[in-house]
Amino acid sequence: MTCVTDLLRDRTESPPVDAAYAAAETAARVAGIDIRSLDSVSELEAVRRLYEQIWRTGENSPVVTADLLRALAKAGSYVSGAFVGDELVGSCFGFFSPPARAALHSHIAGVLPHVRRRNVGFALKLHQRAWTLARGVGEICWTYDPLVRRNAYFNIAKLAAEPAEYLPDFYGPIDDGINRSDDSDRILVRWRLASPEAESVCAGRPRPADAEVARSRGATVALGVSATGAPSVGRTGDNARTVLVAVPEDIEALRLSDPACAVSWRTAVRDVLGGLLADGARVRGFDPAGWYVVDRGSPTQVAGGTHRHGTHHNEAPQETA
Repeated sequence: MTCVTDLLRDRTESPPVDAAYAAAETAARVAGIDIRSLDSVSELEAVRRLYEQIWRTGENSPVVTADLLRALAKAGSYVSGAFVGDELVGSCFGFFSPPARAALHSHIAGVLPHVRRRNVGFALKLHQRAWTLARGVGEICWTYDPLVRRNAYFNIAKLAAEPAEYLPDFYGPIDDGINRSDDSDRILVRWRLASPEAESVCAGRPRPADAEVARSRGATVALGVSATGAPSVGRTGDNARTVLVAVPEDIEALRLSDPACAVSWRTAVRDVLGGLLADGARVRGFDPAGWYVVDRGSPTQVAGGTHRHGTHHNEAPQETA
């Protein structure tokens, strides 16, 4: 049974907020989970253990500590847990940006592998959206690893979050069982909670892109996959308004089986996708077959202007839902 007590307690009456609550309740019911806000020490200690299990860090290098989560909850930030019965299977927490930004920064969301295909992560994000809208905040931001296909699809197609910035090696070395000391490049996304696109996907209508349709309409491949599975830089200096950027099928497995190839993918995506975003291009969507569909804007860009990495800002571990 879905727990909505914490949502109802803090409800701000308005049609968008009411619709957000309804979507969150439906998503939790479909996933077969109970989602609630967490603030007790025992609950937050369980979150710490959950993240250690997901990221395989061990007790000596926790992703987050219970005392920090306790402070965030007390200060009015967002900390939630997803339960199947009494088992904690997922959690998400975030904190507010400065008042002028009117945004929540969602720092970490994680779901145990054995429940990922039940849309637990989707339900957690919809709970977070309703909670945030009820506080008069209209945007949530977070980062994710651009090489992880399932996260790119989840963020861009299932949630309609907008990639805003490419952040090279954002957190520095992260030595856990997922990242394996790879450079921690991230994409910062912004989720505009009351946008028509967000309302549509939260009603269960994802927005996947179709790379083949884009190619039939003139898109060119800026980064593809070679016959050996390595990145293959394509045409970035032509006049195509839309370009396609590939990512490997399973970067986490590749880091184990072929670390050198994994590093080459990191560098190639940083150069191509990072360069496009730095030059003002917009990610239109993500094809679950492993393609970013990117629209370049100005005539100067389309003619093949110089790509740059730019100087970026800071944050911490990825969401993985």
